[in-house]
Amino acid sequence: MTPFRETIDTLVFKYNIKREYFTIVLPVLIGLTLILVAFLTGHTITPQQQQQATSSSDQARQQALQQLIQQMNPGGNNSTAANTTQASTATQTTSQADLEDYIIYGAIIAITPYSFDRFFEKRRYKLYEDDFTQFLFKLSELMRAGIDPIKSVIELSKADTGSITPFVRSAASMMLLGRSFDEGMRNMANSIRSDMATRYVDLVIQASYMGGSVHDLILKASEDMRSMIMINREMESNLRQYVIILYLSQGIIVFIAYVLMSQLIPFIQNVGASSIFSNADLQKINFSQGFFNLIMINAAIGGLIVGKISEGSIKDGFKHSLILMSSCYVICMLFIVPLGAQNNNYVITIVSGDNQTALPGIQLQNPIVLKLTDTSGNPQPGVNVAFNMTPGGSVNPSFNTTDNSSTVSVMVTPGLSSGTYTLTAKAGSVTQNFEIQVKNEDS
Repeated sequence: MTPFRETIDTLVFKYNIKREYFTIVLPVLIGLTLILVAFLTGHTITPQQQQQATSSSDQARQQALQQLIQQMNPGGNNSTAANTTQASTATQTTSQADLEDYIIYGAIIAITPYSFDRFFEKRRYKLYEDDFTQFLFKLSELMRAGIDPIKSVIELSKADTGSITPFVRSAASMMLLGRSFDEGMRNMANSIRSDMATRYVDLVIQASYMGGSVHDLILKASEDMRSMIMINREMESNLRQYVIILYLSQGIIVFIAYVLMSQLIPFIQNVGASSIFSNADLQKINFSQGFFNLIMINAAIGGLIVGKISEGSIKDGFKHSLILMSSCYVICMLFIVPLGAQNNNYVITIVSGDNQTALPGIQLQNPIVLKLTDTSGNPQPGVNVAFNMTPGGSVNPSFNTTDNSSTVSVMVTPGLSSGTYTLTAKAGSVTQNFEIQVKNEDS
């Protein structure tokens, strides 16, 4: 028995404090306090809420700053400063968008003590039931030898009866003080706190009042209780395969989320920059956080279902919820959430091909070469980049992947009208625009 459990047992028996205060009420209060403190200190659910809170005046100032940088440095290096400003803004907003994490911490704190207590309690009850069957068997043998029930219990209290020895000795002490066999046995059943032991204690008490071959009835009760225990253990063993299946299903959900975040979502977000999905604003959707919330909710509910199916009680499902939530949280933090954060940390800069002047409808003489890095300047090879031209024209290819040097190149053909065209490059949820001047021959 752990020191924590010994402390609880001492307080429960010595001061008559309910065990649930330590295993349920106190942890729940601590968990709720943690969530409340996190909320009051500025932690929010999603970063989009803080990003949307940016005023229009702030946006106007940022645009004016970018125009000033363009005038001072017409070489095109303004894209780096603009992207750096966007990246730092995103970092500031997302740093406080972690209230979901504190909700998970609070939930784990709330269910952990009860889960452990319930787990060890069930193991203790099983041990009590095993030893109680042996007690009934020894009691029937003593009564077969002609010893009355009270003296038989007193004799058994002098020997080692396993985990129920304190309860047997407590019942024997009551009988020595003049209490009846009925009261002593019921006190033992209440101490064991097992429904099965209580039922068979009632059967033994009734048998003691019947007279005749009482020892045979107690022996039969011992054998029947042993059979019931074996049947229950066999049922639990047969249901473990369903537990494994439910655990594997949770793992499949996590794997699907990882595949979507690493392969499909970046592709969809890049395609969202094309004219086909011009009305969709996919970069505002935090897919990684959505998958994280879905996985954690499914882990919590799935654990309760596992407990109900395998052990017949939702209470026994809290330990499965604890296991699934803890493991899924670690996996999400290591593999899924970083994928969403990575899509917001790209910086797109132009390497060559800027400051070209083209004729309407004629392809630019030189390709436009872009480089993709993170906010720290580290290369990002193998990242999908989508391109689009407005108000017309074409880009070839419209979808490309950065090479080993983290660069990507495209050929641009403007439309049939003169003026300023905008080439849009999109990687993950980061978009960068580059202007192209198109003039007629006579201008």
